[in-house]
Amino acid sequence: MRTELWYSERYEEHGAALSLKVTGVLHREQSPYQEIEIFETEHFGTLMTLDGLVMLTDRDNFLYHEMMSHPALFSHPKPARVLIIGGGDCGTLREVLRHPEVERVDQVELDERVTRVAERFFPELCAKNDDPRAHFFFEDGIAWVGRAVAGSYDVIIVDSTDPVGPAAGLFSEEFYSACLRALGEPGILVAQTESPLLHAPLIRQCQERMGAAGFDAVNSLYFPQFCYPSGWWSATLGRRGLALDSFRRKDAEAMTGLRYYHADLHAAAQVPPAFLLPSA
Repeated sequence: MRTELWYSERYEEHGAALSLKVTGVLHREQSPYQEIEIFETEHFGTLMTLDGLVMLTDRDNFLYHEMMSHPALFSHPKPARVLIIGGGDCGTLREVLRHPEVERVDQVELDERVTRVAERFFPELCAKNDDPRAHFFFEDGIAWVGRAVAGSYDVIIVDSTDPVGPAAGLFSEEFYSACLRALGEPGILVAQTESPLLHAPLIRQCQERMGAAGFDAVNSLYFPQFCYPSGWWSATLGRRGLALDSFRRKDAEAMTGLRYYHADLHAAAQVPPAFLLPSA
């Protein structure tokens, strides 16, 4: 009898788990920062994990990458200079480079091995890595933002792992203040902020910290993400010199090739569930 192999990520605190049926182990290595593993799954294509935590699969990564990039970029009148903190799989970078207004993208990822492994096993995500607008730096993102020249960027995207270990500082008021200084006016910061169902206090905390850091308008957007805890995810946006309803709708309507984000979804994704309303 053939033994079935399953990859399971347990969420011990919540008494839950995500499991994917695995057909093979494609790669495993220990980088200077974390264990990187690549699996082939039966129905979700290639799977990447970092230190045992699911980062992405072929089948559903478009949800996260589109929502981490397009809502923020279409909210800015001219997003010419973009900074991505993290994002080593390069999926967010690919989405950012769909925008003709973008003139330069600096991607600052701590672990170069994540990017090199992604180039090998997720070539579609890395298809734009040789775009002359893309510039790669493999170092600490917090330090990068801390020494950035004031007003260097129009959009900052924090495509980070969970708020533990080296990534914990990316969720702090101090870091958000540094991002505000690095942004021009107008400017937008967008950061992944975990699951609305499981991490609602963190989302509120990030909103409050962005506000305390000095951002003029702060809110969150919500979207499905099967392979992350609860299957539901969020990103929080802080705006400098922009209203919550700032939106280049005609440009969003003109963009093709997307699988989740579209112009009508832009505002809808920013409507919170009742339990995350300010009055809740």
